[in-house]
Amino acid sequence: MNIIEKDQQENNLYIQQENSPYLQFLMLLAFCILGFIVSSILAVVFVYALYGADTLSSMMSLSSGGTVNRGALQILLIVTSLGFFLVPPLLLSITEKKNPVAFYGLRRPDFKLFGVVFLIMLVSMPIMELTAMLNQKMVLPELLKPIEEWMKSKEDEAMQTTLLLLKMTSIKDFLMNLFMIALLPAVAEELMFRGGVQRTFTRWFNNPHVAIWTSAIIFSAIHMQFYGFVPRLLLGAGFGYIYYFSGNLWYAMLGHFLNNAYAVCAAWYMQKNNIPLSATDSPINIAWYGYIISFILTVMIFIYFKDLSKKEYYERRMD
Repeated sequence: MNIIEKDQQENNLYIQQENSPYLQFLMLLAFCILGFIVSSILAVVFVYALYGADTLSSMMSLSSGGTVNRGALQILLIVTSLGFFLVPPLLLSITEKKNPVAFYGLRRPDFKLFGVVFLIMLVSMPIMELTAMLNQKMVLPELLKPIEEWMKSKEDEAMQTTLLLLKMTSIKDFLMNLFMIALLPAVAEELMFRGGVQRTFTRWFNNPHVAIWTSAIIFSAIHMQFYGFVPRLLLGAGFGYIYYFSGNLWYAMLGHFLNNAYAVCAAWYMQKNNIPLSATDSPINIAWYGYIISFILTVMIFIYFKDLSKKEYYERRMD
C-alpha cells in the first residue's frame, strides 16, 4: 500500500466517524438561520445604541429611497457576516467533535501554492470581466418583465450600498474596507461555502464536481445580485476546485481575498485620482484574443496548481 492509499484509508475512517451528510446539512442550515436571527438582533441593538432610532428607520427604508449611515451599515454587515457565515461552520465542527483545523483542512499552507493562486486570479481577470459584461446585458422575456424589474431594483440597492461603502477619505477607511469587504468575507464565506456546504455535498452526492458547482450556485445566489450572478458563480467554482485540488481551505480564502481586495484598492486609487466610482462599470478595452489567452492561461495554471498540490501533499506525508 503506497502512502497516498494509506492516507485515503485514514481519511475515509475519519469521515465515517461523522454524522451523515444529510444531518450535517440540516445542522448547518439550522445554525445559519439561528446565526442570522441572533446577529441581526445584535446588529440592530448596536446600531440603535450608537446611532439612534432615526438611523434604523432610514436603513429600513433603503429600498424606497432612504439613506444609510455608513457606520451603521458597516456594523450591520460585519455582525451579520460573523453570525451567518463564520459561526455556523464552526458550530458544525464542534457538534461533530472535530478540530476545525483538521475538519476544514486549515493546515499550514505552502507559499509556492499561494503564488500560484495569485497567478490564477491575475490571469483570469480579463475572462471574468467578459462574463461580467455579458451578464449585465441579460434581458428576460416580456412575460418575465416584473421579475426583471425586481432584479434590477435589487441590483440598484446593492450598487447604492457598495458605492457608500467604497467611499474612502482616509487610510483608516481603506483599511476598514480591506477588513470588511476583503478579509472577513474571504474567511467567513469560504469557511461556509467551501468548508461547510461543499464538504458536506461532496459526501452527500459522492461527486466532487456536482458538489463544487452546486455550492457555487448557492454562493452566487445568496448575494442577490443577479446581474453579477455568472462571474460570481465562476469565482465560487474556481475557489471550489482550488479547495478540492489542495484539500486546504487557506488557498481558496486567499483567492477570495485577492478578488475583493482588488475592488477595494481600485476604488481607493480612483478616489485618490478624482475618478468617479461609477467608472468601475466601464468595460476594460481588451482585444478579443486577449480573452482567449486569459481563458487558456487560467486553465493551464489551474492544472499546474493541481499537480503542484499533489506534489506538496506527497512531500508533506513523507515528512
